[in-house]
Amino acid sequence: MSRLILFNKPYGVLSQFTDAGTAGSPRKTLSDFIDVPGVYAAGRLDQDSEGLLVLTDDGQLQNRISDPKFKQPKTYWAQVEGAPDDAVLQKLRSGVVLKDGKTAPARAEAIAEPDNLWPRDPPIRFRKSVPDSWISLTITEGRNRQVRRMTAAVGHPTLRLIRAQIGDWRLGELRPGEWRAITV
Repeated sequence: MSRLILFNKPYGVLSQFTDAGTAGSPRKTLSDFIDVPGVYAAGRLDQDSEGLLVLTDDGQLQNRISDPKFKQPKTYWAQVEGAPDDAVLQKLRSGVVLKDGKTAPARAEAIAEPDNLWPRDPPIRFRKSVPDSWISLTITEGRNRQVRRMTAAVGHPTLRLIRAQIGDWRLGELRPGEWRAITV
């Protein structure tokens, strides 16, 4: 049996157990929250992104979750600058041309601010003259900072990014820094 951990990664936390970065101001890592030997993150979530991170002790499962060739869908809630209209959402659905090529088609829809959302620390910047809104974006690739680059490419930069789902695993009611173990 494989061990699987669903973790709500807070903003500012690295998706690894150690910080090999600059000395002097250590950054928070998974080891600040999870004390379970032998598990490793299946994929990454940028330091400035929040939400679902899956960890496992099964190398084959880790590969099936994180390797883009398995096309495991990942759903993100993105708070974006402005209010994307249907034409913009259709561009996201069709694939967006980035510097490293066109993205695969994605599921994209405008959503209300997600229920039970926690405040981000630090809060996102707020500008009275520029509205913001939320979209749900489901991708099957795993390019570096892909969702942020896609929303920027269609004129709606991401202000806050939360991964809500990987395959069948959902963030659910986990609060930032909380995790739960399941067996698969």
